[in-house]
Amino acid sequence: MKKFVTSILATSAAAIGLFFAGATGASASTTYTVKSGDSVWGISQTFHTTINSIEQANHISNHLIMPGEKLSIPDGSTTAAQPATASQSTSAYNGNSQSQTNNNGYQAQSTNTTANQTSNNAGSVSYNGSNTKSYVLSQMASRTGVSASTWNAIITRESGWNAGVRNSSSGAYGLFQNMHINGGDVNAQVNAAVQLYHAQGMGAWAQ
Repeated sequence: MKKFVTSILATSAAAIGLFFAGATGASASTTYTVKSGDSVWGISQTFHTTINSIEQANHISNHLIMPGEKLSIPDGSTTAAQPATASQSTSAYNGNSQSQTNNNGYQAQSTNTTANQTSNNAGSVSYNGSNTKSYVLSQMASRTGVSASTWNAIITRESGWNAGVRNSSSGAYGLFQNMHINGGDVNAQVNAAVQLYHAQGMGAWAQ
């Protein structure tokens, strides 16, 4: 009889232990260290989760992540993996500006790029809401080293200087028809374009 009772207690204890172990594993999150070229979208695809869940768990705004930053990935795999590199393909504006959701996030920018942007901003034209063209061209020329006339030609071709236009087929958004953002004001669009330039060069806007 004692052996029977002891066997039952041991079995119950084992079952309870497995239950709590399973519950702990299910709620565990993965820690991932951001690398240069990463995006929230790419990381979400690697860990089979969503952009929103990653950004909410790590208090991320405007999809911006930095190399070296440690992210908590909710409900992710316990084995860290390298995210697939998101490719950038830009389509010319087709005239249709209907809203479309784009889940791509900003690419992570390097520390050197951030420093260059900060120093260049000091001598740039200030944006007052009515000088979009001069402000954007000044920012892009000073922060990339590419001439203002070249950026003017690209923006004219891509969006016709319409900061709120979205390509209905590709989801590309804004002045630069950037596929890595899904909204944002002129300043945000300029910052994203500078990041994209430093990541991919002028090839990001090649036809």
